[in-house]
This record gives sequence, C-alpha cells and structure tokens, in this order.
Amino acid sequence: MTKTPFLFKLRYTLRELYRHHGFKFPFVVLHRALVYAGRKNFGARTFELAGAKHNYEIHPFILDNERAVEIGLARSFLRDHSGDTLEVGNVLATYLSFPHDVVDKYEQGPGVLNEDIVTYAPGKKYDAIVTLSTLEHVGWDEQPKDPAKLAAAIKQLKSLLKPGGAMLVTMPLGYNPNVDQMIGEHRLDLSELRFLRRCSASNQWCEATWEEVKDAKFNDPYSCASAIVVGYQQGDRS
Repeated sequence: MTKTPFLFKLRYTLRELYRHHGFKFPFVVLHRALVYAGRKNFGARTFELAGAKHNYEIHPFILDNERAVEIGLARSFLRDHSGDTLEVGNVLATYLSFPHDVVDKYEQGPGVLNEDIVTYAPGKKYDAIVTLSTLEHVGWDEQPKDPAKLAAAIKQLKSLLKPGGAMLVTMPLGYNPNVDQMIGEHRLDLSELRFLRRCSASNQWCEATWEEVKDAKFNDPYSCASAIVVGYQQGDRS
C-alpha cells in the first residue's frame, strides 16, 4: 500500500524523536502536546511582513522553529499565486494538500522527484515556485562543498518561472555562511529581500532589518533559526 504524505511524515518524525531522545520520546511528545494546546488556544495568531499580516502555522511538529512563519508565508503566497507550482524541498505536504511538483535531491517521499535542482529540466515553466529552508543546503551540505552552487540554483529556478510567475524563497541565517555573505554583499539574486527574527521564547517573530539580523546564529539563543531571509522574485514578463 502506498503511504500518504502525512503518514510518511509522521513515521519520519517519530523515528527522529526516538533517534534524538531515545526512550524519553513519549514524554517529549506529551510536552509538545501541552505546548501545542497552549499555543492553539492562547498564542498569537498573526505576524507581519512588508505591511501584510500572515497567520502563524500552529502545528505539533513546528512549535519551536521557523516553519511556524514559513508555512504561513507559503499559504499567503499560494493564495496570491495559483497555477502550475513547483516546490523545492519536500516541506509543504505535511501542512497543505494540493497538486504540485516536488523536487528534493535526498528526501524520499510519495511523488518526490529525487533530482538536483541545478540540473532539473522539466520541459515546462511554473506559475509559482516555493522553497522553504532548503537552498541553504545546496553546495553546503554536499561533498565536495561548492559555494557557487547556491547562485546556480537560484538562476535555474528563475529560468523556470513563467512570464509573470513568482517565487518565494526562505533560508535561515547563521547556518550557511555563504548565504549570509551573499546577502551582505548584495549578491543574492532575488528581486526583494525581507527579514524576520525570532523575538520570544514562545516562537513569536518580528520583521527586522539586515543590520538587526546579520550576526544571527543558528541554534542560538533558540533552537533552529533565530532569523530568516524571505526572498521574492517575479518572472520576466518580456
């Protein structure tokens, strides 16, 4: 029987919990359930970016990391940009169910194309492209390391946009120093860059400037990202 994306993700999550916490993992699950109930009933519902409000994604899997805002941003983006959609990195299946192409070089999953995005050639273009906390791994968590590969990946994704199409890119800061350097040197080739920083232990996020987040560290002072870059790109209409 083919596994549904949700069951596949659930099994993966439980396996990771056991790997990290051993036989304590049921107590970790209980703690997460209590935190989830508190956030769901009493936590903040929205955050702001570029003058627009977006909903936090309140989900048991993402109580203490950047996915809470990334999924909210993706929901808003996909409401505004419908049509043929590509996702790079297998993330959205846990939270959204809609027909779209998914490319992830390493992660196994139902319908996931295990291809390198730099050489991905589908023979078509897309109305919308979404990639959430994935491109920072390109050329960095690979052997041999290739700092130039991130720029090549972004260039390839831009080439896959239809005229008038749009792309949403998020990446954590402080994880891959090449990402931070490219932003600081204005070499991250996206038409608009915005920044969010985590501003509370309860996983609330606030819009920030580059100066406020340029020295952000990964896994410090919070788990996972303390700040993210949010990039947008419009397809060439010519």
